[in-house]
Amino acid sequence: MKRLIIILISLISVQAFAQTDTSSIIVHKDPRIDLLIKKQIEINEVTTRNARRFVPGFRILVINTNDRAKALNAKTRLYQEFPSLNLYLMYQAPFYKLKAGNFKDRQEADDYLPNIQRLFPSGVYVVRDTIEVNPEPPSN
Repeated sequence: MKRLIIILISLISVQAFAQTDTSSIIVHKDPRIDLLIKKQIEINEVTTRNARRFVPGFRILVINTNDRAKALNAKTRLYQEFPSLNLYLMYQAPFYKLKAGNFKDRQEADDYLPNIQRLFPSGVYVVRDTIEVNPEPPSN
């Protein structure tokens, strides 16, 4: 009796798990999945925009002084001579550092260096820095 029940249960279970039609599978995709994918692409674009905006590059260090007035005068003078050049005045205690430009490679910066050395004959050199790929227009 036990053997008959075991055989009967095993046959029923084999039949229950058997597939009758193996030639096709139908998948019903929810159209909202495409909307979610588009939304995720937009979110990724916005959140990674700033990370792609700053890259390693070069700038020209124009002045490195502890006199704030001297640094501001140098910045004003550079703005007058090179209005399209982006200038960055930073304070790293106790010095004010005025850096100019967003150069992707060293050769670009070296080519521009003599123009600035006309105004500031000493202490001007190219330094590695994090630059802006698409900088905002300079604001006065």
